[in-house]
Amino acid sequence: MESYKGYFATDDKDALIEMYRTIFELVYNWVVVVDKAGYIKMMNEGYCKFIGMRPQDVIGKHVTEVIENTRMHIVAKTGQREIGDIQKIKGNKMIADRIPIRKDGEIIGAVGTVLFKDVVELDAYVKKVNILETELEFYKKELKKALGSNDTFDSIIGISESIQRVKELGKQVATTKSNVLLLGESGTGKGLFASAIHNASSRKEYPLIKVNCAAIPEELLESELFGYEQGAFTGAKKGGKPGKFELANKSSIFLDEIGEMPLNMQAKLLKVIQEKEIDRVGGVKSQKVDVRIIAATNQDLEEMVRNKKFREDLYYRLNVISIKVPPLKERKEDIPLLINSLLKKFSKEMDKFVTEISPRAMDSLMNYQWPGNIRELENVIERAFNLIDKEARITLENLPSYITNPNSKRSSRKSKTLKTIIEEVEKNLIRKTLMDNKCNKYQTAKDLGISRTSLYEKIGKYKFDV
Repeated sequence: MESYKGYFATDDKDALIEMYRTIFELVYNWVVVVDKAGYIKMMNEGYCKFIGMRPQDVIGKHVTEVIENTRMHIVAKTGQREIGDIQKIKGNKMIADRIPIRKDGEIIGAVGTVLFKDVVELDAYVKKVNILETELEFYKKELKKALGSNDTFDSIIGISESIQRVKELGKQVATTKSNVLLLGESGTGKGLFASAIHNASSRKEYPLIKVNCAAIPEELLESELFGYEQGAFTGAKKGGKPGKFELANKSSIFLDEIGEMPLNMQAKLLKVIQEKEIDRVGGVKSQKVDVRIIAATNQDLEEMVRNKKFREDLYYRLNVISIKVPPLKERKEDIPLLINSLLKKFSKEMDKFVTEISPRAMDSLMNYQWPGNIRELENVIERAFNLIDKEARITLENLPSYITNPNSKRSSRKSKTLKTIIEEVEKNLIRKTLMDNKCNKYQTAKDLGISRTSLYEKIGKYKFDV
């Protein structure tokens, strides 16, 4: 140290002395100052009260005459500081610091402080800090549960070679910092893979922020992703609002259905990736962000790039590492395991104990091609649960006819109203247009001459699995 030069807004020596005296007396710790021979020059009132003496009685006495088991005179002689030493005074174990005082390189004394009046007090502080740390960890986990997911690679069910290969690739990718592009049909579990990759990465302490690019209207997408400042537009919240990229700082963001992102937003996303900063809507200052992007799509982005429907530069920025999640029809050996997991899930959710599935029902499920993949399988099992009466197993009668008898034609002998006929025509036209556009909702809405919002409403109405 061991000298200190302070800076004060006064040159009045009397005022400075009074200031030092006030600080010396009001400080929480007990303090004693000795000269280089070990004689007490100063001792604050708190310390004096503890040893049962008056300040005027201790000044000028050797420190060994006043303080039990002291080492102040030794520190003043050797110049070696002693930090966190346990010292027993009047039966109490104190935690003391002893620091030499130097002036122009020469030792002129030492200052001693008692940080904790006894070891019990120190133990209480340690316990309090431990409690606070435990509470902090709890709230961090609860926040992650509320905003994210605890899914890991163990949550991805399957023994097939294709799913095992993809899981191993996902585990390797998770440890890197690169962006990831998840490819695969709708309903294959790309969202589950995104969560597993994030939770196996170094960013797992923060929640994964999820965005469905197709579910947000085009005019709101920019403010949702990048946030906005107060007064940026009519209806903007007071104080503004952070966007998804701000919330994902130091974490990962999952951009689902990235193929549905409009071209103008693709350019802004590319800027964020390249410059690692965002601009709030209505803002004048850029903000740095550290975000890993995990994107997913069921569309052929390469074909979209060729057709000028997706930016080539953005495609290569996102496609640093690509993982193709296999469809269920290519991993049918996993179906029994998936069904068993779904039986447990719905038994718990519906309070209906179902433990098995009949052999004939299992054969039908194994032979079906599952165009809707795992999501469709989950819907079928949930439907079966609702149809089960007393039996504790799923039978052929609980499955839809298009699975049990795929060659049968669905028809109705009942007369149809004009409204029903129009809805059927509309439903079939939307389905065909979606298929022609490979589930590209933006292009489908454009081809049908309706807004994307109207298309989303009709998709929900007809329960399309896209």
